[in-house]
Amino acid sequence: MTQTDTTQDTTDTATDTAPGTATDTTAAASGGGDQANGLLAPVPDDDGAPFFAYAARGELRVQCCADCGASRFPPRPCCPLCQSFESLWKKMSGRGRIWSYVRPHPPLLPAYAAQAPYNVVLVELVDAPHIRLVGNPVASADAALNSVPPERIRIGAPVKAAFHKTDGGLTVVRWLLERP
Repeated sequence: MTQTDTTQDTTDTATDTAPGTATDTTAAASGGGDQANGLLAPVPDDDGAPFFAYAARGELRVQCCADCGASRFPPRPCCPLCQSFESLWKKMSGRGRIWSYVRPHPPLLPAYAAQAPYNVVLVELVDAPHIRLVGNPVASADAALNSVPPERIRIGAPVKAAFHKTDGGLTVVRWLLERP
């Protein structure tokens, strides 16, 4: 599989690998997460590692087919439309709209119960409306999960991506409300 960086950035113009793939295992090997405070962490696989590597650079990117151009999330080795194994990572603006949300209630894992109520949102990207990412709306990238009052969350509310480096070293995408 070939993964290509689609920006004009001359510091990362590799056409065979993207950050976080087999040649850059630091992001994937760390496992990431906030295990120290009991929060669950994503575990990047070979297909998803570039997503987290770009997030560590403050970039929101999604995997796209290099042959037909279809964007896809979650990342996977084969295009579901044309079955090509060639892919690239397209930079997104980081803007979206809340498509859905939920407020988890106990019983929860202890670290999450301590922060409840908090919000979990499903964000539809402006640049790729059929791509939806799960995350937390927060007051700032490093704020607690319960930093946004639940009554401020509305379907259709505009949000922008923020990048939070977890205690385990992995960077995850969180969401800032565009209208405070």
